[in-house]
Amino acid sequence: MKTPEKDQVTPERLMQFGFAYAPPLVIGAAVSNKVFDTLANGPKTAEEASKTTGSSIRGLRAIMNALVGLELLAKSGDKYSLTPESEAFLLSNKPGTLAGFFPMNMKRLIPHWLKLDDIVRTGSPAEARNEEHPGTEFFTELVENIIPMSYGSAQALADHLKLGETKQAIRVLDVAAGSGIWGIVLAQKSPQVQVTAVDWAGMIPTTKRITQKFGVIDRFKFIEGDIGKADFGSGYDIVTLGHILHSEGEERSRHLLKKTFNALKSGGTIAIGEWIVNDERTEPLPSLMFAVQMLVNTKEGNTFSFNEIKNWLEEDGFRNVRTVGAPGPSPLVLATKP
Repeated sequence: MKTPEKDQVTPERLMQFGFAYAPPLVIGAAVSNKVFDTLANGPKTAEEASKTTGSSIRGLRAIMNALVGLELLAKSGDKYSLTPESEAFLLSNKPGTLAGFFPMNMKRLIPHWLKLDDIVRTGSPAEARNEEHPGTEFFTELVENIIPMSYGSAQALADHLKLGETKQAIRVLDVAAGSGIWGIVLAQKSPQVQVTAVDWAGMIPTTKRITQKFGVIDRFKFIEGDIGKADFGSGYDIVTLGHILHSEGEERSRHLLKKTFNALKSGGTIAIGEWIVNDERTEPLPSLMFAVQMLVNTKEGNTFSFNEIKNWLEEDGFRNVRTVGAPGPSPLVLATKP
């Protein structure tokens, strides 16, 4: 009797990985050449897009066909049009756009990843971007481009805490505020919310500009300084740490959580947005890849599991450590100060 053959191993998956660099570069080139913006007024051929953008017909046709394959453009005959996804997130003039992220990715992120072989060998980053210099320059460009990553999570947090129903003043501390989007969303949910945003002195002008853009700057206060050293004050109802622990590493993260505990009032809530891995560090893939991003860009950064963060919080005195489902890379981690 013949033994059934095992599934044959093929190189197809590895070959797909070999070109995995291409999609973000194609999207970045399309944004830089105004492909999505020129289609905002309706479908166009490559020739018509060339007249509007000034880019070559050959170049546009190549990347526009690739974008059809990526399901970021639709094609009918010779005419290309936006999809709901590209219309929502890749037009340059829309609030919460991701259009700026992809050209920035080409300029700021990918070049450092090309040094990954040396980084793995030495264990040292291409550039320690979680330090004030050169971090301020990098994050000043980054934070507005990644607002969509946190916007939905911040809305889920506000809804979970029922901020829209509150009748009393709510004090929020937004740690490493960046764009300020966590505090902005909470302030949008209720006029009772007052936010204190903490970040490097060089970042605060960016935070102020974006809070002004969203129309809530009158409910913000600002503290300039390194989050490990700045005086947060006390008596806050909510503290948000939106995608900051991964850049800090374990030691600085634990110090930061202890500071946060002291800043909260009794009954207050800490809310943590992160790229969470499982206990074995075998999934999910985006969070595993983000750990490599931290290797490339920080001295001690990493991604952590829920149980690691839970243990740190409980050691500091927090209780009821839990997760709340939210849009974004991972659920939110919440805990309460007794």
